[in-house]
Amino acid sequence: MTKFAVDELRYDERGLVPVVVQDAATREVLTVAYMNASSLRRTLDEGETWFWSRSRAELWHKGETSGHTQRVLSVAVDCDRDALVVLVEPRGAACHTGARSCFQHEIEGAQLFREAEGRVRMGEPRALGATLAGLYALIESRRREMPEGSYTTYLFEQGLDKILKKVGEEAAETIIAAKNDDVKAFAGEVSDLFYHLLVLMAERGVRPEEVEAELARREGKGVTK
Repeated sequence: MTKFAVDELRYDERGLVPVVVQDAATREVLTVAYMNASSLRRTLDEGETWFWSRSRAELWHKGETSGHTQRVLSVAVDCDRDALVVLVEPRGAACHTGARSCFQHEIEGAQLFREAEGRVRMGEPRALGATLAGLYALIESRRREMPEGSYTTYLFEQGLDKILKKVGEEAAETIIAAKNDDVKAFAGEVSDLFYHLLVLMAERGVRPEEVEAELARREGKGVTK
C-alpha cells in the first residue's frame, strides 16, 4: 500500500480535503467533514479527530465540548489524494443533534431497505457480519424515529414481552424448518430469527460488536473449537 505524507495530499483552493468518517466496527458513515493540513496532523498526532470548520474558520476537536470524541483507528487516502476515509471508534453521538450518525434521513424515492412482514432484506449480497451490522443500524434508527407503518416500530411500541414472544416463535419456526429439506425456507426462517434477535438486542442496548467481541474472546479460549 502506497503511503503519502500530509503535505502530499491535493487540497482544494481553500486548503481542504473532504473526510468521510466511518464507525470502524460497522462501517456506518457517521459524518462528512473537512480537514486541512493542520487538523490532519493533530488527528494523526493525538489519535482523535480534528476538523476544519468552514463556518467558523477554525480548527475544532470533535467532542471537545460534548465529550463525544472519536478515537482514530486508521486514515486512508483515495487514488487522487484529494479525499480521506477515517475509521474511528465513536464515543457517543457523531451528529450535533445527538444522533449516532449525521445520515439519519433518506431522499424520497431512494430508500435502500424494504420491510415486509418483519423481514428486512438488503439489496446486495455482503458478508454476514456487515449485513447484520447494517440491519442493526436500521433497526436502531427505527427505534429512534418510530415511523408509522413500520413493523419494527410496532415491536418497540409493544415492548420487551412482545419482542421476546416473537423471538421464541421464530426460534420454533426455525427448528421446524430445519427438519425439512427446503433449504430456502430454512434460510428464510433463520433470517427472521436474526432480525428479531437484533430487535431484542436493540431493545436491551446490546450492540453487534459486543457479541462479536464475546465470540472472539471465546474463540481465543478455545471454547468454539
